[in-house]
Amino acid sequence: MRFFEICEIYEKLEKISSKIGKTEILANLFKKAEGEELKKLVLLSTGQIFLPFENRELGIASKLVMRSISKASGFDLKNIEELYVKFGDLGKVAEYCIKNRKQKIFFKKELTVSEVYDKLREIGLYEGEGSQDRKISTLAGLLNFSNPLEARYLVRIVLDELRIGVAEGIIRDAIVMAFFKPSEKEKAQYYVDFAWNILGDFGEVAKIAKHEGIEGLKRVKPVLGRPIQVMLGIKAESIEEVIKRHGKVIAEFKYDGLRMQIHKQKDKVWIFTRRLEDVTKQFPDVVEIIRKNILADECIIEGEAWPIDINTKLPMPFQKLSQRIHRKYDIEKISKEIPVQLNLFDIIYLNGETFFETPLIKRREILKNIVKEEELKIQLAESIYSDNIKEIEEFYNRALSLKQEGIMLKNPQSFYIFGRHVGGWYKIKPIMETLDVVIVGAEYGEGSRSKWLSRYLFAVRDEDTGELLTCGMVSTGLTEEQFELMTEMLTPLIIKREGNFVWVKPKIVVEVSYQEIQKSPNYTSGYALRFPRIERIREDKSVNEIDTLKRLEELYKSQGKAG
Repeated sequence: MRFFEICEIYEKLEKISSKIGKTEILANLFKKAEGEELKKLVLLSTGQIFLPFENRELGIASKLVMRSISKASGFDLKNIEELYVKFGDLGKVAEYCIKNRKQKIFFKKELTVSEVYDKLREIGLYEGEGSQDRKISTLAGLLNFSNPLEARYLVRIVLDELRIGVAEGIIRDAIVMAFFKPSEKEKAQYYVDFAWNILGDFGEVAKIAKHEGIEGLKRVKPVLGRPIQVMLGIKAESIEEVIKRHGKVIAEFKYDGLRMQIHKQKDKVWIFTRRLEDVTKQFPDVVEIIRKNILADECIIEGEAWPIDINTKLPMPFQKLSQRIHRKYDIEKISKEIPVQLNLFDIIYLNGETFFETPLIKRREILKNIVKEEELKIQLAESIYSDNIKEIEEFYNRALSLKQEGIMLKNPQSFYIFGRHVGGWYKIKPIMETLDVVIVGAEYGEGSRSKWLSRYLFAVRDEDTGELLTCGMVSTGLTEEQFELMTEMLTPLIIKREGNFVWVKPKIVVEVSYQEIQKSPNYTSGYALRFPRIERIREDKSVNEIDTLKRLEELYKSQGKAG
């Protein structure tokens, strides 16, 4: 399939807002491809080249893209920078430059979907000396064979700025519409979701759906070394509410740590965060603990790692753990300075058998049988099994006294269901309304903060389109050490500079509290958080898990200021 065909689809998707319309356009596109080409086509439909667990990025910032455009078109860098200021979009700059080339092309060929996808992956794999020049040359080569429309979208994919309003739900529905009869819709949606939650790759799911149907999707099993989507808790108003609904529950500490999904295959261990990123290298101590203390050849287990002071045996602030997650050097040293205790709470897979439809109380017994506990290193999550409200309240207060987030109340009969679902797990935390938002821009401070990005523009997500909508700026809640860490995290994500302000790729999620929500024309959501404050950096959350525009609107209305 020609790359131009998918670029025409991008243009159509950009122009319509209807969810059903987008779904139909993509379904018709998916029908045209098969096998590996279908897989690549589906991923390119979302602008995705690498999956989260691959821990790879294209690694091309706007400056390198400008040099690639220059090399392919003959425009000098100064011209390109001026055009960038004029258009505000490097995709449109590339389109203009390719349309008005200053140099002739002696050999012309049509780009294919497979070629573009493979070349972009190749760019992300370049490392070491000369890698930047190779990235520029490879991208310039693609631009050289592009027509203006292809150049526009090629550059937007590279910069992760496709913005065509295609979220996961639309891709799922498009796969269902493309490969299943209307009478199969409900069943197909369930199994497409099921397969995606296990594989994390809509391209692979589409391929199975087209060539193997529902039976093929049903057969999908976890692959060791490849993370699955995790089960999440929903917020409960009170302990009484949950007890009334379920009777006896398993109450567990809700640790203020990093959720870990751990895969073991004999001596090979992988550690993934809740956002499916591979952090195995950052936790060599946990790898050794798993090898020594998990008595199974193959398993997928879950737990929470929290930093612990070996002397006092008390937890350290979660932000200490952030230092480990982002450390690239002296990892062994920092693992001794900031050791962690692993608190396990679930098992999903053991020696070839999956437990998605095994009640939680039984899963806990299976887990208990393979864990050799070791003080301050590994243990089962602290828990009680009760329907006594007073006993659970005492357990909750104990968790808070140990500086944990609160407790989880879990239905002992609940199956392992991906995402958030009523009837499974419930969070009980101190009441303070907060929002999980993603940073999309930042500003350098003044005076003593001039070397740090210390004021952050944040956004919520439109759950229908996936679009990020701004709703405020925040500069309070972090220590100087955390401002420094945040600057280290944001600097590689910069995609555009405007004086003292930078736009960044939306990757860093933070939890913010606020005084109230106001209507505001200054932000794209139409709302602004008044006096926001960062409560914590959410290492455990991805952009797809941040709060939505719908929740922001609901919170605004709950203040009694609707209209």
